[in-house]
Amino acid sequence: MAFNDTPKGDAPDFVYTIYIASDAETVWNGLIDRESTKEYWGHHNVSDWKTGSKWEHQRVSDTDVVDIHGKVLEIHPPQKLVVTWNAPQSHSFAEPDPSVVTYVLTALGPDTKLTVTHSKLTKNSEMQKGVTEGWPAVLSNLKTYLETGKVLSEEEWT
Repeated sequence: MAFNDTPKGDAPDFVYTIYIASDAETVWNGLIDRESTKEYWGHHNVSDWKTGSKWEHQRVSDTDVVDIHGKVLEIHPPQKLVVTWNAPQSHSFAEPDPSVVTYVLTALGPDTKLTVTHSKLTKNSEMQKGVTEGWPAVLSNLKTYLETGKVLSEEEWT
């Protein structure tokens, strides 16, 4: 497999902020709970969620298939989670070095401001394309799921 020769981290950070009508604890659990992530992401996020621990993004249809994996770099429930993010080497969008995802939750009374920053991306890589197209859909689906108990219709998604 050939990797992009572009230097790692030369792409701008991808930053996405969304406001969710759920308290910070509920949003936090939506990000890390395997059954919640199954509902709106189609994957189980699996870890013991301790600093230094591994985490995996496992397919619901086949939990032996891991599409993304990484390490928990920092965790402060329910305000901040920082993880490395990479695909297994067998995936076309795998990169030699992981990118980093930072979730910051800000309580706004009964609501939550969620900011996701995906950094250390390689410009024009498959991972960068997947990130910029994927995060808005995933986070909108999380918002819809937490606010209504339903998910968005997947028929129209690209």
